[in-house]
Amino acid sequence: MTTMTEGSVREFKMPDVGEGLTEAEILKWYVQPGDTVTDGQIVCEVETAKAAVELPIPYDGVVRELHFPEGTTVDVGTSIIAVAVGDGAAAAPAQEAAPEPAQPPVADTPAPAEEEKPQGRQPVLVGYGVATSSTRRRPRKSPGAPAQEAAAAIQTEMNGHGPVTRERPLAKPPVRKLAKDLGVDLATVVPSGPDGVITREDVHAAVAPAPAEAPEAAPAATSAPAAPAPAVSYDTARETRVPVKGVRKATAAAMVGSAFTAPHVTEFVTVDVTRTMKLVEELKQDKEFTGLRVNPLLLIAKALLVAIRRNPDINASWDEAAQEIVVKHYVNLGIAAATPRGLIVPNIKDAHAKTLPQLAESLGELVSTAREGRTSPAAMQGGTVTITNVGVFGVDTGTPILNPGESAILAVGAIKLQPWVHKGKVKPRQVTTLALSFDHRLVDGELGSKVLADVAAILEQPKRLLTWA
Repeated sequence: MTTMTEGSVREFKMPDVGEGLTEAEILKWYVQPGDTVTDGQIVCEVETAKAAVELPIPYDGVVRELHFPEGTTVDVGTSIIAVAVGDGAAAAPAQEAAPEPAQPPVADTPAPAEEEKPQGRQPVLVGYGVATSSTRRRPRKSPGAPAQEAAAAIQTEMNGHGPVTRERPLAKPPVRKLAKDLGVDLATVVPSGPDGVITREDVHAAVAPAPAEAPEAAPAATSAPAAPAPAVSYDTARETRVPVKGVRKATAAAMVGSAFTAPHVTEFVTVDVTRTMKLVEELKQDKEFTGLRVNPLLLIAKALLVAIRRNPDINASWDEAAQEIVVKHYVNLGIAAATPRGLIVPNIKDAHAKTLPQLAESLGELVSTAREGRTSPAAMQGGTVTITNVGVFGVDTGTPILNPGESAILAVGAIKLQPWVHKGKVKPRQVTTLALSFDHRLVDGELGSKVLADVAAILEQPKRLLTWA
């Protein structure tokens, strides 16, 4: 998304890199003001609620300004970088070097202070943007030198003794509406957000009853700005606070939504997978699987795909708006993956149509991409059923929560050598526990049990893959 402005300067806006995303965090800039960029060059890496994505610039030119520093969350559609193109590329440095003469203030409206002019990279309030020329649109869009005054606007009001000026508090529109609904004057609220931005929590705190010593701590009404309230101190040696954002924030919201909208049922079965483990070792020596990752998860995934083919109604979703059950005639198999940014569930498209070697190749690519943090948003959309392998952490089993929009998820526990009755005798066998959670609105106990039993039967006798597939 780009916008042409005066002086042959193009503004590159934060695109929607996923389906319906509204914001993204700038993780890293690969360019700086003055750098030359070419069409298709990666200029920054951003993290959405689904994945980390690299953004290419769609034209040639010279970087004029980076509107936001690293670590800033920016709304989709907001300009993040200005690039001078054509003649503007040569003119850009001269334009920035020429100081703009100060203008005397008009009688009733205070003129912008000289320090409000852009001076290179400055912290910018998300959603307010940066002025690209000397024309002022709205006072809060003009960044200043001090961080606290970055997007402050001057507001004039009348009292009984003449005009009084004060800084307009920084807050996003939803926060202003909340303050209005609660009858809170934002000028009295102590901000805790970055760059002096008032948050929803600040407004709620202003509504709460003040402590007894509050009158003593109240600052005197003077023309000087009030000193910020001391931040609540935490013992960093005993606590670590991690901001909830990006993938972790989206995962948390999705899991809460799933847990409280879909009635979960979980069934368990303990399986002797000794023959499956032997087959894994045989496939590792097979020339057809040379260079491919062969492990128990591969055969478990294939067993689930076969069970779905035998019981297709398990591969469905619940359409609340239409009050319909949507049965899918394809399987996009999700694999839950733990990454440094949080839990993600990329899926293998049309996994039902893949041969075992093709499935092994797809699983290997999915795992490698997830570990590198390069899973695309498209890879995490459209899943129909999921496998989560908690056994890699040494866990026997669990009660997995459904991936939103899906009707079933299979949890695989650790495979351990255990005493097992085999052919009438107690012998050491490779054993694991499977857990299948499903949406009871569209999957009843009979259907869920059939699917879980089919998966178990295949893993006990993997030769059934040849007859049932």
